[in-house]
Amino acid sequence: MHELHVINPATEEPVATIAAATPQDVDAAVTRAAQAQRGWAALPPGDRARQLRRFASAVDDHLEELARLEVREAGHPIGNARWEAGNARDLLDYAAGGVERLNGRQIPVAGGLNVTFHEPLGVVAVIAPWNFPMPIAAWGTAPALAAGNAVILKPAETTPLTALRLAGLALEAGLPEGLFQVLPGEGPVAGNTLVEHPGVAKVVFTGSTAVGKQIMAKCAASVKRVTLELGGKSPNIVFADADVEQAAAAAPGSFLDNTGQDCCARTRILVQRSVHDRFMELLEPAVKAFTVGDPADPATQMGPLISAAQLERVRSYVPESAPAAIRGEAPAGKGFWYPATVLAPGSPDAPVAVEEIFGPVAVVLPFEDEADAVRLANATPYGLSGSLWTRDVGRAIRVSRAVAAGNLSVNSHSSVRYWTPFGGFGESGLGRELGPGALTAFTETKNVFISTEESK
Repeated sequence: MHELHVINPATEEPVATIAAATPQDVDAAVTRAAQAQRGWAALPPGDRARQLRRFASAVDDHLEELARLEVREAGHPIGNARWEAGNARDLLDYAAGGVERLNGRQIPVAGGLNVTFHEPLGVVAVIAPWNFPMPIAAWGTAPALAAGNAVILKPAETTPLTALRLAGLALEAGLPEGLFQVLPGEGPVAGNTLVEHPGVAKVVFTGSTAVGKQIMAKCAASVKRVTLELGGKSPNIVFADADVEQAAAAAPGSFLDNTGQDCCARTRILVQRSVHDRFMELLEPAVKAFTVGDPADPATQMGPLISAAQLERVRSYVPESAPAAIRGEAPAGKGFWYPATVLAPGSPDAPVAVEEIFGPVAVVLPFEDEADAVRLANATPYGLSGSLWTRDVGRAIRVSRAVAAGNLSVNSHSSVRYWTPFGGFGESGLGRELGPGALTAFTETKNVFISTEESK
């Protein structure tokens, strides 16, 4: 029997050992899900919404328990983990509100009545990552359930515990057996079996671009629906007319939150040359003031990386000879710790400037003018997120339209909310999650024409 070993990233101590799902387990889960889905979809919308709200209430009653699990399995600071548990609750509440508003349309046509229906897909596979285990699992699970589907969630190998607890809370809240199942397992085994299973109607995947491309190719074989949220190398553009002090103070959180393990992290800081030196003077103390330490301490802002493998990946991008402009501190001893690091690579084509590192590492690159800023911002295959800082409203609109990214913020780094759509351009993904259209992404539109012509 294959097993998953959950390790505390801050201490390297074992947390739990979980049985890994086999292809036979996946097949049995899909059968159970299909059976449960038929009854779930047949429920009156109000009943389905009430059950989801009970699920949200159960999550709310166990927020601290879920947050503590997140600290132990993912190394997230407790403040972040509490927000993540609350976000999962909020997504369930938001999705429940959409059940009774999943409206079709009446379209005027000659000779009769034309109406559309949003029919659930059936069984949806959600393959969630380790960087935000609870929120991203809920991004797919909540709207899919609300739209009348069953969900099989495969969490990342390193972070299965919060997902398993959420499934337990769903049952305690009264959701039908088999409707929401969690299958911990290895990607090449459980994940691949889900992707290729003929009983799975849609795959929702969040993870690396390389794996996302493989999943997309496998789904193409049966024209299976797919949503992909993949990598990023997001720009943080600071113009000379911005509030440079505010921009510098906000920059560390934009690439150090979650220890940089965030596909929306603003890891390319583009600064107009005339204020570059001043920005760097302000950035250094702001980076060094970012509190790194025990994830269980409420004062901690940054914890460890998720694993030894991720630590080695980050180190491979930043050798001792790297042109580091700023280096922070990190705890010594056990744990997968890496200090906050800001590089000045010189060339915008350097690997650290164009490849996703997924760690607390950013690069600073100067630009000359607005056109140069847009050129640098778009010099990447990714297009997930980004920020720009300026006092000029016209510039803010022009640059926002010109930057090829799905989610942008002006004078802020906050561009992801569960009530607004989220997704990427280019190699950052396919489709949109969250927002008002979240439920319809888990349905097929059926068109029905009813003739009103009199029989002759």
